Amino acid sequence: MTFTSGPSREAPSEADYLRLDQQICFSLNAASRAFGGIYRVLLKDLGLTYPQYLVMLALWEHGELPVKKLGKYLRLDSGTLSPLLKRLEAAGLVRRERSAQDERSVHIDLTDEGAALRERALDVPRRIAAATGFGLDEITDLQARLNRLTAALDTAVLEENPSCADGAFEG
Repeated sequence: MTFTSGPSREAPSEADYLRLDQQICFSLNAASRAFGGIYRVLLKDLGLTYPQYLVMLALWEHGELPVKKLGKYLRLDSGTLSPLLKRLEAAGLVRRERSAQDERSVHIDLTDEGAALRERALDVPRRIAAATGFGLDEITDLQARLNRLTAALDTAVLEENPSCADGAFEG
């Protein structure tokens, strides 16, 4: 199989649109897997997995959060988030506490050790940016485009399936 490395000189045929290398979803998935690999290497010294790192980023940014709100920030459902939080709690980085006002609500907060880990993580974004080979302007542009893509796809999902309005498509 031959892969194209750049834009074709002629317009692709309709059948070409079914080629694996023409699928934006495949390109995004391949990039995501590549990011997972570099994050796995960089986060090893912090003792975090990539999903755990995302939880820590949200808590470093926002402070104490209800699990439901944390899930919305991360686009994760509680079935995925709960085991992550249990592992982070077992590692001594976060604590989970039931809300005194609403016992159905669990709040997540950083421990002192979890807050201190932020200092050790400060170098991760710079090292990720360096690994991409992109300049800051390219990274900013790519991130804006991906955010627009995500919003457009979220809208399309809602238009195709209004029952997803409760956030069921997240995660």
